[in-house]
Amino acid sequence: MKRDTVLIFEDNAIERDILAEIFRPDYKILVAANGREGIQLLNNYFSSIAVVLLDYLMPVMDGLQVLEHLQEKKVTNKIPFIMVTGQDSPEFERKGYEYGIVSYIKKPYQPEVIRQVVSNAVGWFQYKMQLELVVKKQNDNIKKQNDLLRQQAKDLGQLTETLVNSLSNIMEFRNLESKQHIKRVREFTLCLGRSIMKLYPEYDLTPEKLVLIGWASSLHDIGKIAIPDSIIMKSSKLTPDEFELIKSHTTKGEELISQAIQLSDKTVHEYACDIARHHHEKYDGNGYPDGLKGDDISIAAQIVSLVDVYDALTSKRVYKAAYEPERAYQMIINGSGGTFSPKLLKAFAEVKAEFENLLATYPDED
Repeated sequence: MKRDTVLIFEDNAIERDILAEIFRPDYKILVAANGREGIQLLNNYFSSIAVVLLDYLMPVMDGLQVLEHLQEKKVTNKIPFIMVTGQDSPEFERKGYEYGIVSYIKKPYQPEVIRQVVSNAVGWFQYKMQLELVVKKQNDNIKKQNDLLRQQAKDLGQLTETLVNSLSNIMEFRNLESKQHIKRVREFTLCLGRSIMKLYPEYDLTPEKLVLIGWASSLHDIGKIAIPDSIIMKSSKLTPDEFELIKSHTTKGEELISQAIQLSDKTVHEYACDIARHHHEKYDGNGYPDGLKGDDISIAAQIVSLVDVYDALTSKRVYKAAYEPERAYQMIINGSGGTFSPKLLKAFAEVKAEFENLLATYPDED
């Protein structure tokens, strides 16, 4: 059913009529004179309601009591709620946002302003719901692929290797990453990991751990499955909202690995979750999504972060040409690709020539 209705909670008859007239040209209108009446209308017409305008001061139940009542059912995750109020208290606003409202409209309000606020809220929620459907579909596909691979696998090691390769192929099929990019990241990870293992025994890396980290690195960008192609493949500069969506591939990646992929090897699973979430953290704390700093970032995520930057710099993208390996190396050493630890940079310098050989061994196809 199409969501084409505005539900207005407002006990003042004059203001209720004014709000109804503002939106009547574009929406069907439902009105409630108190909180309890509005909740009943919400239950009866839930599937058709596009947005709720909620007055704070109402008899029977006020706006915050309405939100508190609806909180257990997580209704505010499915329909945008906008609070209409004359209150001007930071504490009041904070509480409303905690309950899930998306915006406030302060009385007295201007019709054009309230129209725009509602339009923005409805548009954002529609996009959010569409994105959730895309992610659910991708989750279902990955689960099916996972089940098939589990039946075919002969042992634990074969299962992990086959699953990672298959997921890498899914990403390549969607043109999110090339197969060669995924191979290079894995080989760069092993190469840099061996250098760190030799120079810095305090990180407790072993050849066995490096193999597992290498497999886990193949899934570092799996969260991009949840990002629309129009943004992933965009050649022009991203808008701030688009960039925030791109950044969410880190948390989406961790969610996909945790909830959908279910790697049987517990250690690979833990490395993969950590790397997917934290491969854009920076040693100085200026990365995302958690703003981790220093060695609060695992050594596995630090390694994949550096090799991912190196591969991005030396590869052609829709928005840039490939840099020569020497220039990419100097950019990383000088901090142009973000801040890395001195230990990591020293280990990287030790294997500079090996990285260049790997680039030549696994070139992207024209």
